[in-house]
Amino acid sequence: MTTLDELPIRDDLRGLTPYGAPQLDVPVRLNTNENSYPVPEAVVDAIGKALTAELRDLNRYPDRDAVALRADLAAYLGHGLTAGQVWAANGSNEIQQQLLQAFGGPGRTALGFTPAYSMHPLLALGTGTRWVPAERGVDFGLTADEAVAQVRAHRPDVVFLCSPNNPTGTALDPAVVAAVLDAAPGMVVVDEAYAEFARPGTVSALAVLPGHPRLVVTRTMSKAFGFAGGRLGYLAADPAVVAAVQLVRLPYHLSALTQAAARAALAHRDALLATVEAIMGQRDRIVAGLRARGLRVADSDANFVLFRVGGDQAVAWRALLEQGVLVRDVGLPGWLRVTAGTPAETDAFLTAMESL
Repeated sequence: MTTLDELPIRDDLRGLTPYGAPQLDVPVRLNTNENSYPVPEAVVDAIGKALTAELRDLNRYPDRDAVALRADLAAYLGHGLTAGQVWAANGSNEIQQQLLQAFGGPGRTALGFTPAYSMHPLLALGTGTRWVPAERGVDFGLTADEAVAQVRAHRPDVVFLCSPNNPTGTALDPAVVAAVLDAAPGMVVVDEAYAEFARPGTVSALAVLPGHPRLVVTRTMSKAFGFAGGRLGYLAADPAVVAAVQLVRLPYHLSALTQAAARAALAHRDALLATVEAIMGQRDRIVAGLRARGLRVADSDANFVLFRVGGDQAVAWRALLEQGVLVRDVGLPGWLRVTAGTPAETDAFLTAMESL
């Protein structure tokens, strides 16, 4: 059997392993920031009808530009956005990959503030973009001065900002986004995958879009909408940015079934988003429970919590797994991340933590 090393693979891919969290059959899965609540039956029925309506025309290609879906997404986002300012793809990872294909590439650089979403450097690698790992400050915070200093030092073609940040959960002050926009010579991408879970008063970067053609805000339906299996991500930006990613997107990249399912989900967004408040409550319960045990816990505006275990995080991860609770080792020494799910899942997690 041929091994990977025997193939003429790119040199910069040798020795790497595919991205992915463990997919284990355990009672409590709190490692990938999925929405633990099942899709409501009324929404299941609506999506089923929408998919059935598309089946007779599967011999035809889908709407190449997903115009109707983009109009629905723009209406959901608000802020006066139109379909021409929105683009959709198979998850926000594909959106960000397309952005790097258009604005990154060989001879160009992308910068992110670590710890942050671990796919960003991998997307940079896949597109031949040099990755620059900038640093966050104390307690994983990021001030405007800290961000601007590093952007000016490296002058990247693309800057990634995560708000709320994964894996820390912290949201950015809009002043940081504005300062980075002023300092950056290229594109600024704000990853808002967890925006719907932000605490009251948190301002989205969508409010900064007017007059900033180099700003892009990416979102996903995987988290708050509970649509992870549907794989639908999208961006909001100046129409010129949408035109740019259309230059690199694959033809008919978004299937007719994906478009139909996503539109049906958006039409029932009130039912799907009804779980957000409950998840936020469990997040806050986890934070309070861990802090009551004397553990250091990062503030969170997301559907997960980053906490310090006070020792080897790999040992703690294994101990929790042995009790049927799967959390995420994000590679930060001494820290683990847990998804906020149902009350029963929180009970199981906090009970398991008592044994550490």
